[in-house]
Amino acid sequence: MANQNKQLSPLKPGIGILGGTFDPIHLGHTQSAQAVADELDLKKVLLIPAHIPPHKTSQELVPHASAQQRATMVEISCHGSTLFSCDQRELKRSGHSYTVDTLTALKKENPNRPLYFIIGMDSLMTFTHWYQYREILTLCHLIVNSRPNYAFEQLNQATIALLKKHQTSNLAELKNVESGNIYFAKTNLFDVSSTQIRHHLVSKTSWNLQLMPEISEYIHKNKLYR
Repeated sequence: MANQNKQLSPLKPGIGILGGTFDPIHLGHTQSAQAVADELDLKKVLLIPAHIPPHKTSQELVPHASAQQRATMVEISCHGSTLFSCDQRELKRSGHSYTVDTLTALKKENPNRPLYFIIGMDSLMTFTHWYQYREILTLCHLIVNSRPNYAFEQLNQATIALLKKHQTSNLAELKNVESGNIYFAKTNLFDVSSTQIRHHLVSKTSWNLQLMPEISEYIHKNKLYR
């Protein structure tokens, strides 16, 4: 049963939020976010590159491109789009990029406006280990994108309990309260990751179909991921 937050009427149009290292940003990011925006009828999605993601600690997972290079690639991906815009607040914040801090700031800037925080199934599997994860659900709705090789059977008991309390499949309910729901978007299986793309770039094998041409050009020009 979904969380029943106090209904606020009328709510302003919601804002989608997709955070990530974006190292580099690829079509799996933007196409899945576009699909969510279409499903929820969103007119604005913020792409927020992370400074130092707290959950990424191994050398393989820390950013390979600089913060400014990653932000530039996100800015490039937003060019000409009426939906996407790049929000660099986490890059300007010292220390780790905690989602709860970003959402708190965005909520203050956008009162009476639902925030739809878009995550992958892989992130849902670790969500109950995130810093102040319960507080996060008081600030936004979680929109979960399915990903290959991540099944419900792999969810831990804490996540299953969270879903029992917060999950909804009702779009009207999702849009009529400001926060507190977990919604599974229609299946959009974009089976690609930034890690895979970096490996292909290092080995100089073609992976350009998963990158905007302008992003490929930027990577080549700046000799990234070599």
